[in-house]
Amino acid sequence: MTKRIFRSILLVALAVLSASGLLIMGVLYGYFSDVQQAQLGMQLELAARGAQAQGRDFFEGFRPGDYRITWVGPQGEVLFDSHSPGGENHMEREEIREAMESGRGESRRYSDTLLERALYTARRLDDGSVLRLSMSQRSVFTLLLGMAQPICIVFIIATGLSIFFAVRLSRHIVRPLARLDLDHPLEGKGYREIAPLLSRIHSQQEELKRKRRELERAGQARREFTANVSHELKTPLQSISGYAELLENGMVKPEDIPAFGGRIYRESQRMVRLVEDIISLSHLDEGAKGMDWTETDLYELALQAAGGLGNRGDVHIEVEGEEAPILGIPQLLYSIVYNLSDNAVKYNRPGGRVDIIVRPEKDGVRLTVKDTGIGIPKSEQERIFERFYRVDKSRSKEVGGTGLGLSIVKHAVMVHQGEISLWSAPGEGTVVEVFFPAPFPHNLLNS
Repeated sequence: MTKRIFRSILLVALAVLSASGLLIMGVLYGYFSDVQQAQLGMQLELAARGAQAQGRDFFEGFRPGDYRITWVGPQGEVLFDSHSPGGENHMEREEIREAMESGRGESRRYSDTLLERALYTARRLDDGSVLRLSMSQRSVFTLLLGMAQPICIVFIIATGLSIFFAVRLSRHIVRPLARLDLDHPLEGKGYREIAPLLSRIHSQQEELKRKRRELERAGQARREFTANVSHELKTPLQSISGYAELLENGMVKPEDIPAFGGRIYRESQRMVRLVEDIISLSHLDEGAKGMDWTETDLYELALQAAGGLGNRGDVHIEVEGEEAPILGIPQLLYSIVYNLSDNAVKYNRPGGRVDIIVRPEKDGVRLTVKDTGIGIPKSEQERIFERFYRVDKSRSKEVGGTGLGLSIVKHAVMVHQGEISLWSAPGEGTVVEVFFPAPFPHNLLNS
């Protein structure tokens, strides 16, 4: 970048120097030409007075020096010429013709070689004749050739100065850019012109930092999830392996074999449910792609979920409401109702109650699941939708949950662009509400 700025400054400096030199030469050449023309006119005036006073005798022994004096008769014939006797008729010369018509005339003509220019001024005398005075002037090209050596010296000096200042100026321009701290672009001094660029870099860095933090959190969550899955799978596997080993070695009494087999079966079923829940969560993390959206009656799904749960542990399940058609994925809607109701049953009291209420509203459908269970402490309520998080870990082992049910509920609600809220208190039960907005965006039909 420094080299490009240096080259640009140097080229501009040389171009300005050359243009200035040519402009000055042209202006000065024109100025001195006007001065010489004026001097020529003054000399002509003196010569005219002498010619009118003395006639031809004035030209006897006349030494005009650098000037050429010509006396032309009224018909254009040459009466006297200081440089050549006689000569052709001068009536067609511009300055002669103007002098005869108006009393004075001037002209400037280049020679055939373009190396000289002649200045002419003429005055009409009282007898009708015309006196003309002329002088030679070098052309601009001739002057340049004559001044070639000093011009080259000046050009070399100017070029050296241009290079020196171009180097210093380019370094001065680049220095603030080289000192920029791109990790903290808004700190330090810089050019106002690049402030928008620095602000953009800063915002992009903040966005990258945010994404990096999100990736770190996602990585941490993935590691925790992997560790939790390993732990959840390890427990039933150890149990199955232990019971199977006892059976294989014949260390189990015949009357205990059914109990051992039942334990193996329950632990294997627990593993199957865990794997199924993990697959469901993975699918939901991808936005439930490939699953069909259709109009579904949420009240009918609530009846099916209640029927699938039955009355376990003397907990009574009641479904209230009316038909509530919504656009959604039937499998996910059913899992929402089932998992919320299943949790309400598992963490209830003997003889408790679970109410599943489905109500259509003006702007959507609301699902409410209430129980008379043990409740959830305030400090735990924000974490119950995390994967593998259990409020009462000892009771979770007893009821056989995988710890993923509420996490599946949360993700399924997000897929349907719904909202979930919870109220609970220890010993007073829990109320979970899910609101599904309607109408659903048209893009959900093509998900």
